[in-house]
Amino acid sequence: MRGLLRGTLWILFHLLASVRVRGRENMPSRGPCLLAVNHLAFFDAPFVYSELGGPRTAGWAAEKYERHLFYGPFLRLGGGIFIRRGEVDRGALGAALEALRQGKIFGIAPEGTRSPNGGLLRGRTGVAYLAYHGDVPIIPAAVTGTERVRADLSRLRRPVFSLTVGRPFRLPSLDHDPRPDELRQGADEVMCQIAALLPPAYRGVYADHPRTRELAGVSEGRSTAAEGGEP
Repeated sequence: MRGLLRGTLWILFHLLASVRVRGRENMPSRGPCLLAVNHLAFFDAPFVYSELGGPRTAGWAAEKYERHLFYGPFLRLGGGIFIRRGEVDRGALGAALEALRQGKIFGIAPEGTRSPNGGLLRGRTGVAYLAYHGDVPIIPAAVTGTERVRADLSRLRRPVFSLTVGRPFRLPSLDHDPRPDELRQGADEVMCQIAALLPPAYRGVYADHPRTRELAGVSEGRSTAAEGGEP
């Protein structure tokens, strides 16, 4: 059933939009790992699932959809774990850690909500909590174009959906349970990794972060070298 769901979504998105995916080779076939993605619109999660999802994936979904007659069953089928936004949901954290222990790829939008203007919001520390307590690598990913569906279709334009998958990384090793400031630093590192994959207009509060500039410079240098230019 998951294969049917993913295939149906893939067909729908490729009919609806022009889809561009980069860095697919950075995506492992199995976990445990975290897939951290920015959040622009309702279409983000199903789009990413259509391109990268499978039987070994899971992720958080807003609790408001748990009893929804249409979305609820599809989210459960796709491995959704419902979480209460705006508070520390210990049950959802525990369920996420259990999914990681089972070797799954766990999808998470560290911002916790959709960006109102397309730019990155400050990441919440849950992503760092899972990375440290699950002892797993993080795969950063960046989505663009999903926020323009209505505007583009109303002008009879085909929207362009872009998904860029970055290289896996780990947060610095600790010999103790992470403190709040270390969780904050970890979350910001994840967000900077995502920001470096995004066009500058989408980087939001992380646009001028030194770590974003460092990572973006490395990425741009790598791309130039791959194209045959000077690194």
